[in-house]
Amino acid sequence: MPRSSSKPSVLQRLRYEARLLLVAVQFLTRLPVPPFADYDSQWLHQSSRHFPAVGLLVGLLCAGVFWLASLLFTPLVAAVLSTAFGIKLTGAFHEDGLADSCDGLGGGLTRERTLTIMKDSRLGTYGVLGLVSALLLKISLLATMPTFVAIAALIIGHTASRLCCISLLTLLPYGGEIEHAKAKPMAQQLTLLQGLLSSGWLLLAIILLIGLLPDIMQQIGIWQWLMALLLGIVATDYMRRLLRRRLDGYTGDGLGATQQLSEIAIYIGLAASIPLI
Repeated sequence: MPRSSSKPSVLQRLRYEARLLLVAVQFLTRLPVPPFADYDSQWLHQSSRHFPAVGLLVGLLCAGVFWLASLLFTPLVAAVLSTAFGIKLTGAFHEDGLADSCDGLGGGLTRERTLTIMKDSRLGTYGVLGLVSALLLKISLLATMPTFVAIAALIIGHTASRLCCISLLTLLPYGGEIEHAKAKPMAQQLTLLQGLLSSGWLLLAIILLIGLLPDIMQQIGIWQWLMALLLGIVATDYMRRLLRRRLDGYTGDGLGATQQLSEIAIYIGLAASIPLI
């Protein structure tokens, strides 16, 4: 919060966090947000702790589209429509990061060359293959799940994957060139405490699902959920090690790729548990 001679009240803190939440929504989605007075560039960095909240919002909206589409069409069509809606809602923000990461990490032999490729707006072979594979995996996995399992998967997947994504802000330094960063305030590490507080949004998502879909949450079972979240963590750790080895830290594109891979990994964990339901 801005420095003040007196300690801010609880109401002031809540208003500040609400403002940061709106900044996160504005950064990660195409949803309209009221203009900010006296905008501070540091708000973007501080808002990253609310990225899982944006994931929860996106997950709820995509789940709503999936449910409505499933009333009229096959599960495959519902999965395509909800995925397309999510891309439109976020402006393909994370998908773009995945494609750029595939191009850079696939075609660059040195750190400098990799960063140069990732900054190139053109899409290469590795990027096309990575993006198409990710979309096919997400759609096919959602289409194989029972309707309400897919709805739960969308809500948890979008929330948890963004938590996995920002965990790299705590675990890694910035690995790109700060002067060329698309969002310079994001090129800063989060504290461990800030990272842990972000997990509260995932807890809220689980509580909402227990309230909205108690039978489905019970049928899936704790072990299936743990397996899905564990696979998301494994995917995140893979990206952490890859980015550390190749770039000496995270980049914006690397965060987007981490979100996409961990989301897919969570869907894989839930889809694999369906025979056990």
